[in-house]
Amino acid sequence: MSSKTRLDSAYKNAKRIKFNDASKYILFSDCHRGDNSFADDFANNRNIYFHALRHYYSEGFDYCELGDGDELWENLSFEAIFYAHKNVYMLMKQFHDEDRLHMIWGNHDMVYRDPKYVEKHLSTFFDPKTGNDEDLFCGIKYHEGIVLEHSETKQKLFLTHGHQADWWNFLFWKWSRFMVRILWKPLNVMGIADPTSPAKNYTELIKIERRTKRWITDNNNLITIVGHTHRPRFPEPGDIAYFNDGSCVHPRSITGLEIENGAISLIKWQIITSEDGNLKIDRFLLEGPTLLSDYKTE
Repeated sequence: MSSKTRLDSAYKNAKRIKFNDASKYILFSDCHRGDNSFADDFANNRNIYFHALRHYYSEGFDYCELGDGDELWENLSFEAIFYAHKNVYMLMKQFHDEDRLHMIWGNHDMVYRDPKYVEKHLSTFFDPKTGNDEDLFCGIKYHEGIVLEHSETKQKLFLTHGHQADWWNFLFWKWSRFMVRILWKPLNVMGIADPTSPAKNYTELIKIERRTKRWITDNNNLITIVGHTHRPRFPEPGDIAYFNDGSCVHPRSITGLEIENGAISLIKWQIITSEDGNLKIDRFLLEGPTLLSDYKTE
């Protein structure tokens, strides 16, 4: 099965969502939420992430997570991750309860493509205060892709994780998961990177981007937004419409894509030092906002 076939399938079976110029979306991916151990890359940025997500909740944004939200290669179960970052999940639950949470699975949380697994592990959590199982993400659905379709212009945006263009991490993800758990997690603690990850293998990253761009070109320059490689990408109008929201495990920062007022922007949240010496979390605009309508199909 080629990357083209895998991307074709993800697009064909994607969940369809209508949006318009009044709609607001924040897109993050590759959070890799772990168990708060030394190998948990998310732990360093969790306060930044929580602050940013709380901002988007209060501002009325929908949250789209484009895969690899939970690190289920290094960790055996969701339960340990949940209790390590409970405040994050309770905030995500607020989005879910208002139908503002849209989830995509990636290669590191590919187990979520099984609805029975999702229902068993994500529907409830045990609350030691009450002694009961309490509602968490009851009824949540994970998708391989999501298509946002503008209700007036009919323009489409295809959202997926992007590992469809990475044959090893799509077809042999169970082998990669085994290697990460047995070998690379302990080595990661010592600072040795996993060579199977495209985020740490530049040659493989370029190949994945090239395959994805070829698919976009073959599909009339369909706006396609992915994660997976952890490298933010924001094309100019007229270029191949390949977007990447980056990741939430950059050193001391997270990146994402905002869709608001019919435009798209690449943003970064990071900790800065104010003039009075206090630390604070702030948002920075990296690219855009650029009108979605400027990205014409070929």
